[in-house]
Amino acid sequence: MRGLLCWPLLAWLLLLQPWETQLRVAGPRCHTGPLDLVFVIDSSRSVRPFEFETVRQFLVGLLHGLNVGPNATRVGVIQYSSQVQSVFPLGAFSRPEDMERAIGALVPLAQGTMTGLAIQYAMNVAFSVAEGARPPEERVPRVAVIVTDGRPQDRVAEVAAQARARGIEIYAVGVQRADVGSLRAMASHPLDEHVFLVESFDLIQEFGLQFQGRLCGKDLCAEGEHGCQHQCVNAPGTFHCACDPGYKLAPDNKSCLDIDLCAEKTHGCEHHCVSSPGSYFCRCQAGFVLQQDKRSCRAIDHCSFGNHSCQHECVSTLAGPRCHCREGHDLLPDGRSCRVRDLCNGVDHGCEFQCVSEGLSYRCLCPAGRQLQADGKSCNRCREGHVDLVLLVDGSKSVRPQNFELVKRFVNQIVDFLDVSPDGTRVGLVQFSSRVRTEFPLGRYGTAAEVKQAVLAVEYMERGTMTGLALRHMVEHSFSEAQGARPRALNVPRVGLVFTDGRSQDDISVWAARAKEEGIVMYAVGVGKAVEEELREIASEPAELHVSYSPDFSTMTHLLENLRGSICPEEGISPGTELRSPCECESLVEFQGRTLGALESLTQNLAQLTARLEDLENQLAEQQ
Repeated sequence: MRGLLCWPLLAWLLLLQPWETQLRVAGPRCHTGPLDLVFVIDSSRSVRPFEFETVRQFLVGLLHGLNVGPNATRVGVIQYSSQVQSVFPLGAFSRPEDMERAIGALVPLAQGTMTGLAIQYAMNVAFSVAEGARPPEERVPRVAVIVTDGRPQDRVAEVAAQARARGIEIYAVGVQRADVGSLRAMASHPLDEHVFLVESFDLIQEFGLQFQGRLCGKDLCAEGEHGCQHQCVNAPGTFHCACDPGYKLAPDNKSCLDIDLCAEKTHGCEHHCVSSPGSYFCRCQAGFVLQQDKRSCRAIDHCSFGNHSCQHECVSTLAGPRCHCREGHDLLPDGRSCRVRDLCNGVDHGCEFQCVSEGLSYRCLCPAGRQLQADGKSCNRCREGHVDLVLLVDGSKSVRPQNFELVKRFVNQIVDFLDVSPDGTRVGLVQFSSRVRTEFPLGRYGTAAEVKQAVLAVEYMERGTMTGLALRHMVEHSFSEAQGARPRALNVPRVGLVFTDGRSQDDISVWAARAKEEGIVMYAVGVGKAVEEELREIASEPAELHVSYSPDFSTMTHLLENLRGSICPEEGISPGTELRSPCECESLVEFQGRTLGALESLTQNLAQLTARLEDLENQLAEQQ
């Protein structure tokens, strides 16, 4: 009996626009008595905006066909996706217009599809006395109508069985992409009376008229041969034939003739007219929503839903919300987050040595010992500096043979821009893994060609990564005079360049600090999985001038320009040595120029003084 009482509600559920017209055609409504009715609406991301708008209109139209009141039908609405939200509980409103306003303000959750969670909420919360449901002892039927378009992402069978055991009658209405097995697992028995599946949201009404005969008792249409082509409609003690919407009854009062109201061009729809059971309705193009006049369309403001997750700005388009970043920022691949634009990578900055991004602008930097010129891009340079350079190359297993060959090629490219000679730049090479091996010391080779040939002959060591041990070897041995380093009295700059691709297996802090205490200018070049903290600890200050990094061995050649400008010594060769720097020569020329100018000034002053003395002597002679 309880199921029979709920059939009229399902008939109303399955009738769509225009609601008021259909209810008038259906004739007097049958009052079913008190009923607690909760609609469970799927608002997951798979329900597109115009489909959700159809559901909204569906609910609003349904309210006008219900006998709503505190002692009649109480209505509650919840929506769900990955969470459950109460639109309004059973006890909130007693007038359809109040419910309509609440439904009009509904914003889709647009997340997952947790249908089991929604049933649990309906059972424990929505049908509770605290939410407005009548107490169980009053025996008021409790009906849940679930409208969904997809497959649940959680289990529904067990919780639906619990809800049915508590006396909740469940109707499962699946639309378009809904999973039939899940609908059957949720619905009450008999399943053929509680499970419905339609092709799209705007075709739900096709299932409505078949239940009208159950509104008012005895079904004469089901007992006899009525001969109606479309529909048989019960009336008290008799029946009559009716046609589906869009058709009209023929003179024989049984067959139906097609009526295409859209073809008459009087519909007034701004975008599309769609023939529908009972009449027609207007539909908008994708990205638009039907306005209150049910004819004109307005663009959907997707950003107003509040679920776009844009870090900076949301821009509504016909295809949906699009995120936009403020000036000076770039949109990340996730389509939502923004990152400050690295202008150094995006513009032709022209910096000779290094470019540093600073918000919406950038600036150029020069290496230690060199100054930025007036153009803000170039650096004054020492073109033929004298340097003792020791290269520490990582030969651990993680580098791999093919990459080690790329490292050797990279080292030779560094050698190409050095003034290698016994009196110019001296180069030494040390390879390290679980142990340390001097491949050739500072004093062995006197030309760049000899150094490059020796680099190519180096054999790959493999094994571990003992960077701390390599630093100790460099400090204690590589810069000794026995290995070719020039005496400290000559003030030849000592430069160490550490090349590594991973984390050290021993402590580096002691010998990294010791190297800098010994006056060695340290550079750190990292590739791949190199650890930034270790690179900074190895390198001299400032770190941005002495640390370089490349994510891949094959792309590390872009570091050469930084190193080309960095390995430039400070002046300071002591007097008496044969070593000469062009920078030093330029200083001597400048000093010579200033000295000659001063001498010329003194000569002029002396000439003036001599002339004055001669004048005085002449005056004395005249007086005598």
